[in-house]
Amino acid sequence: MRAVEVKAFGDPEVLTVVESPDPVPGPGEVVIEVAAADVMFLDTLLRSGAGARFFPVEPPFVPGGAIAGVVGAVGSGVDPAWVGRRVASNTAASGIGGGLPIGGYAEKALAREEQLTQVPAEVELTQAVALVHDGRTALAVFDRAAVQPGEWVLITAAAGGLGTLLIQLARAAGARVIAAARGEKKLALAQRLGAHEVVDYSEPGWADRVREATGGVQVILDGAGGPIGVAALAAASPGARFIGYGNAAGGFAPIAPETAAAQRVTVVPLFELTAAEVDWTALFERALTEAASGRLEVVIGHTFPLDHAGAAHAAIAARETFGRTILTV
Repeated sequence: MRAVEVKAFGDPEVLTVVESPDPVPGPGEVVIEVAAADVMFLDTLLRSGAGARFFPVEPPFVPGGAIAGVVGAVGSGVDPAWVGRRVASNTAASGIGGGLPIGGYAEKALAREEQLTQVPAEVELTQAVALVHDGRTALAVFDRAAVQPGEWVLITAAAGGLGTLLIQLARAAGARVIAAARGEKKLALAQRLGAHEVVDYSEPGWADRVREATGGVQVILDGAGGPIGVAALAAASPGARFIGYGNAAGGFAPIAPETAAAQRVTVVPLFELTAAEVDWTALFERALTEAASGRLEVVIGHTFPLDHAGAAHAAIAARETFGRTILTV
């Protein structure tokens, strides 16, 4: 089978298509004939070597922690009825709050039976793989934020895979949404999905404009992190909730506890969210149900064939992508 390997840490050019032996399922595992693989910002960090502090991978390795396709074979102890079903899943090596997000950029990949979810007929496999991480994380973030009708919700990185889902969830809950992103195309997408107001956070004083437009937001859903997340805190009203789940702008937002306390803002970091007792499988099934019903649009901004994985990584690094970026096989 064909697979994409990181031969050595470096730029996107280090991603190389290789011929590898077909995977053999062990006990409790299945082989998925991959139709689509998710491409995450985290994948670009691991490829560059910048993510080794949290995920100890060493070249050569196959990136990618989420896949969708058809079950082709099962290992011992697995229900043979899975064979032939359309499914989406983490790879066998990956998992929420642990594991290594590897193994997905390939024509065939291993997954664990307990993490398989059957994909409804109404959902494309590219949409399903986009929801493996983003769908359940968006719902976990949204549920934890406890958004109420009439509240102002500020969403940073609003045109990303998570942001596009959170706009729709907040709007459906009756909240007033202000979406922060970079560039006219991304802001236009946020408006189309239901944002009441948009702001470009590449412009100086953007958080001040958010406060002027809203009088202070009650909820901040921070998908950008870094200095953008820190700046977003200035738009919070007393008693606001701040959920930090993104780090694309240079690490998770480094908000000092005393700063949050002074503004009476409750800060929930991603690691606290993933450490909680959450039924991630149920959240994924819920996301698929919402997509199948048409209540939740899954935005696939870019697709690339498997052998153009380097181009997918380059596009993400250049901040050219919006929604989810997917490899197709």
